[in-house]
Amino acid sequence: MVNINVPKQATTNKQSNRIAILDLGTNTFHLLIADIANRNHPAIVYQKTIPVKLGEGGISERTISPNAFKRGIRAILSFRKRIDQYQVETVKSAATSAIRSASNGAEFIEKIKSETGMELEIIDGEREAMLIYLGVRAAINLETVSLIVDIGGGSVEFIICDKNKIFWKKSYPIGAARMMARFHHTDPISGEEILQLHSYLDTTLKELQKQLDHYRPDVMIGSAGAFETFAELQGSQFKTSFEKPEQVIDLEGFNIISKSIIKSTHLEREQIREIIPVRVDMIVVAAIMTNYLLTMLEFKALKLSSYSLKEGVLFEMMK
Repeated sequence: MVNINVPKQATTNKQSNRIAILDLGTNTFHLLIADIANRNHPAIVYQKTIPVKLGEGGISERTISPNAFKRGIRAILSFRKRIDQYQVETVKSAATSAIRSASNGAEFIEKIKSETGMELEIIDGEREAMLIYLGVRAAINLETVSLIVDIGGGSVEFIICDKNKIFWKKSYPIGAARMMARFHHTDPISGEEILQLHSYLDTTLKELQKQLDHYRPDVMIGSAGAFETFAELQGSQFKTSFEKPEQVIDLEGFNIISKSIIKSTHLEREQIREIIPVRVDMIVVAAIMTNYLLTMLEFKALKLSSYSLKEGVLFEMMK
């Protein structure tokens, strides 16, 4: 496991190995600025997450809606200011599901270039899965065969792996925002809608089931996102940090928490401080999907990795 040092106070003095990483997801945009002069202990000097909800109002039509388009551009302009402030030398980016599948995704990237001068990269699902693996591998000692799950807003990545290699990986366009738009129309979600989602997953994830039966991973690892919320709901002692990027989520505890989430109304979830606003609605579908995945195989443990795609980019650059 690789630890990331977090300085008590960031400096704006130019440093020779300073990099910025932009992770442009369907729900949130992330900025991570780090110094990598010490290849064994990268130092995080700044990080920021902005809830852009890029899929809101258009993900079902495979487009970025005008309002979401504007939110995304504002977020990147904000990131550009921080990148300039910290005098970053190298910028790496990964635009994922909502942007790569949107009919106006290329237009969005071109608008960013004209507004900020930054040329951002749209990555495919295979690349996304690889970067997630690199991030999780730096957080968790993958001693046994494990299933990594990254539930994003637009897509879900599955990686069956150990510390040495990936045995199988695939990205499916079944992210929480897409599934919510398709199946969650009542408050709270109805039993019929849950059955429809289960049926859809039965059909969609046949190959995943086949691979699970073959490789028999005994640990499921949730990569950031909704899994951070599940962990926080289990206990106030949980804190996402670069000093402690691995957390164990009690399976029985998760079962109780997920049932409560699935039965809850929007207003009830809105009043739970551990559920950040961008996840208030999508956490329902994420809980249903996680429950479903846990029934596909008898996993011995459920873990959270707070390292994900952006950390994967970081560690790839440090090779």
